[in-house]
Amino acid sequence: MSNSSFITEFLLLAFADRRELQLLHFWLFLGIYLAALLGNGLIITAIACDHHLHTPMYFFLLNLSLLDLGSISTTVPKTMVNSLWDTRAISYLGCAAQVFFLFFCDAAEISLLTVMSYDRYVAICKPLHYGTLLGSRACVHMAAATWGTGLLISLLHTANTFSLPLCQGNSINQLFCEIPQILKLSCSDSYLREVGLIMVSACLAFGCFLFIMMSYVQIFRVVLRVPSEQGRHKAFSTCLPHLVVLFLFIGTGMFAHLKPPSISCTSLDLVVSFLYSVVPPAVNPLIYSMKNQEIKDTLNKVMSGKYSESMKCFSSANHS
Repeated sequence: MSNSSFITEFLLLAFADRRELQLLHFWLFLGIYLAALLGNGLIITAIACDHHLHTPMYFFLLNLSLLDLGSISTTVPKTMVNSLWDTRAISYLGCAAQVFFLFFCDAAEISLLTVMSYDRYVAICKPLHYGTLLGSRACVHMAAATWGTGLLISLLHTANTFSLPLCQGNSINQLFCEIPQILKLSCSDSYLREVGLIMVSACLAFGCFLFIMMSYVQIFRVVLRVPSEQGRHKAFSTCLPHLVVLFLFIGTGMFAHLKPPSISCTSLDLVVSFLYSVVPPAVNPLIYSMKNQEIKDTLNKVMSGKYSESMKCFSSANHS
């Protein structure tokens, strides 16, 4: 029986054997990655440069963009490099780092999306109490709680997973290191501890999802009372895409980690992992921000040559 201490590297799944398909995979993921970098980078720049956007909603949006950048940067660059250089290897520490940072970003993002739904609920349903319930100190505390939650959960999962004895080889049937695939390499019943921990994390994620859904139900109840049809349409067109991406992110992530091995197949695993690890960071900038007129106006100022004014705003934001 070999132990995980003797494993120095893992072998990730090769996207294809043909060189043409490997290069196609590289260019496709490069385009998605650059789009995610550009979209989230523009959001961060706009919020940092314009002091008018230093409000709770945009503060949480800034944190979301940072987490999205961290999430997609954890998985996509490595799979691009492997396709470009026709290799499958990832070091043991590199695999552990992928698991840690992916769980950290995803757990923190679920917590942050819950906070953002609360922010929207208070803004729409209790506008008179908005300044009291979501002051600057409260926003910082909530943001710190989301990052702290992600850190704690990722530490528990990473330490538990990589303390397991592995004796079923070192081939991971996935484009990146994913806990369910690593558990398949375990040769001990101790992997059930990690399964139990995944169940607990899934329950917490489902609790966040229920809270978000309840918040949006209350928001929709208020929106339906709005006499203006244009106002109702604007609210629904903003909220519904949020819920679609949220369901996609949480639903596919929970399915990837909770599905029984009997329904596991390579193509299904690849599609599910793509939907929860690559799609949300790439489309969140479009759904949350690019339809926002305030962010558009700020970006237009930056792009139209008012760079010195924007940098002045950026400096004042750093000092504040």
